[in-house]
Amino acid sequence: MKKISILGSTGSIGLQALDVVSKHGYTVTALTANTDYIKLENQIRRYKPVCAALADEKSASELKARVADTSTKILSGVDGVCECASENNTDICLNAIVGMAGLRPTMSAINAGITLALANKESLVAGGNLVKDTAKSNHVSILPVDSEHSAIFQSLLASPSNRALRKIILTASGGPFFGKSRDELKGVTIEDALKHPNWSMGAKITVDSATMFNKGLELIEACHLFDVAPAQVEVIVHRESILHSAVEFDDGAVIAQLGIPDMRIPIQFALTYPERFESPASSIDFAKLAKMTFYEPDCDTFDCLNICREAFEKGGLYPTAVNAANEEANLLFRQSKISFLEIGELIRSAFSIECAKMTYTLEDIEYIDRTARETVRTIAGQ
Repeated sequence: MKKISILGSTGSIGLQALDVVSKHGYTVTALTANTDYIKLENQIRRYKPVCAALADEKSASELKARVADTSTKILSGVDGVCECASENNTDICLNAIVGMAGLRPTMSAINAGITLALANKESLVAGGNLVKDTAKSNHVSILPVDSEHSAIFQSLLASPSNRALRKIILTASGGPFFGKSRDELKGVTIEDALKHPNWSMGAKITVDSATMFNKGLELIEACHLFDVAPAQVEVIVHRESILHSAVEFDDGAVIAQLGIPDMRIPIQFALTYPERFESPASSIDFAKLAKMTFYEPDCDTFDCLNICREAFEKGGLYPTAVNAANEEANLLFRQSKISFLEIGELIRSAFSIECAKMTYTLEDIEYIDRTARETVRTIAGQ
């Protein structure tokens, strides 16, 4: 019976992961969250992990007092989250932390030799070769949890090697603003941006979907996970979110993975791989589905996708810089301090930072991350 740690257990992915854990009776060794000590207390009492952590020190103190009658060790801060990520006797660490905050815990799990189920795409976007090289040297597998990358991973199982791979077809829902022009986007609000047509996600990721920056992150992540160049990744808008992604081989065969838009399907496959078991998700009714549609992305209106492609092609720590710039701009938009279209403009300011260093450390990554955030706040007057 597998032993699972879940980082970000009170968020959307974490809660759905616990659904999967409950269905299959897996043991939970560690749980972490940011500030929500009430949800985490309930999870501790139900799943009885060895340890749990809250990134926020004050919330961790409150949690420690509330669960003093349990045997769970309560930790705090980034170090506490990292300790949970490297908890002994854990088979798989599922990293569902949002944003750059997930990088250090990713490195902790890898350095502990624990298989990583990765929902935190920023780890690979910002950490790049450092994460991959560390995983390789520690003989650690990285299993994708994002629905698109899980679909690519599953589709590639149809070939004994990647040598026959012609291209990856990465699907995008198009978000809530599909089909709109830049003029129509000038006055959109945070409430408009959070109305995703298919997926239930956290606010930051939902806004990233609205700008299509999320798809840019996924393009970079796909290049790292599957060792392909950006030119081999074709992004296609698929409004129904049924075909989650596909691969095309040299012989012209296209293999795709389909399923209803329910994150418990890719989460479960990462946790049970290489086995498949009954899922808590429902099945596709193809007769009711009737049709699936596909469109080219509008990269002029949604320029964040090409910003990410350009950052990866420039190499070095440019992906780190644009990721940090986006996190800051996304937050400013959610705080109603900038307009929707200003997000892309502020992200592009990251290219003004010198990021060409090809060999880098964790400290180098965090320095560029801080610099890009400061650049965005300065330009935005915050």
